[in-house]
Amino acid sequence: MQDVHPKAGNLVARRRNVEVDFLDSNILVYASDARDKAKQQKCVEIVAAALRNGTATISTQVLFEYANVALTKLNLRPAVVRQQIQIISSLPTIVQSAMLAARAIEIRDIYGIAFWDSAIVAAAEEARCDRILSEDFSGGQPYCGILVHNPL
Repeated sequence: MQDVHPKAGNLVARRRNVEVDFLDSNILVYASDARDKAKQQKCVEIVAAALRNGTATISTQVLFEYANVALTKLNLRPAVVRQQIQIISSLPTIVQSAMLAARAIEIRDIYGIAFWDSAIVAAAEEARCDRILSEDFSGGQPYCGILVHNPL
């Protein structure tokens, strides 16, 4: 994965006055999961638009979570998962850090959510995203000024 300035893609989108989304790992998982065709199609559209338009950000946590589920639960071949990671990581990617871990702890305490969910919020906050696209959070709930949207 190449080093990407965490806000690089967001600045381009912001100049065009476009909302910037943070993609949670479940969006990537559903895009590869053929068991639910409707969710798969919707998530493929979301990921394709993000890659095409530069309107989304991810984090290294999302890449790791996706790779784990793709390899274990979806039983995808390692070569396929590596190729998908390479493509997905062309999006601006927030690299987890000690600072983000400390912020995730603060967010966990403020909102009473799971630590790994708070790490997603911390990364989205770092990237100055407008929304988090996820099925795991309470849809419509704002965290640190970032609205959670369940596109499914």
